[in-house]
Amino acid sequence: MLKITYIGHSCFILDDGTYRLIIDPFITNNSLATVNTDDVKVDYIVLTHAHGDHIGDTFEIAKRCNAMVICINEIGHYLDDKAIKNHKMHIGGGFNFPFGRLKFTIAHHGSWTADSGELGNPAGVVIKFGGKTVYHCGDTGLFLDMKLIGELDKIDIMMLPIGDNFTMGIDDAVIAVDFVNPALAIPMHYNTFEVIEADPHEFVGKVSAINKKARVMEFGETIEF
Repeated sequence: MLKITYIGHSCFILDDGTYRLIIDPFITNNSLATVNTDDVKVDYIVLTHAHGDHIGDTFEIAKRCNAMVICINEIGHYLDDKAIKNHKMHIGGGFNFPFGRLKFTIAHHGSWTADSGELGNPAGVVIKFGGKTVYHCGDTGLFLDMKLIGELDKIDIMMLPIGDNFTMGIDDAVIAVDFVNPALAIPMHYNTFEVIEADPHEFVGKVSAINKKARVMEFGETIEF
């Protein structure tokens, strides 16, 4: 059994009862987040890219929890300079961790910090954890190879952006769900800022219209899958 908690924006916590993993921990400067950074206790942190609304509270959480950061190689070297424990990977590569297997996928976006500049390629991530396969798309536009991701692994849960402007909007995200064919699609990366305002219930309705399953997770909500 896998417990999934949606913190907000693109941040989720995965918990199988033994290990806890947080993806893109943007909490402190996220006005929609329902938890404080101090509330987060995890063993691993997964970063899809280095933008501030994704790397977020990584430094504080990693040091306080002695958590391992799993990230793209260039971000890992950036974290080395800040004495943050990390495991470096790259797109297309997978690794077997104590919690399960993790593999980075392509994503069409950017990856940058103000103090370091460009930090490698943005990514999505496929995580086999708690008996389920989770595909967190990261920040991305729609791309045809999403079909291949869905063919290589039977995706149980797909987390994908719908906020438009910086990523897919609702209509492209519906096509992405059709490409990947997950058991459940969960919208993310919307309403945190004015420029990415979107109606997640519209997304769910349009996914239902193509006979796929999606649901809106409220900020702070936990589901079991």
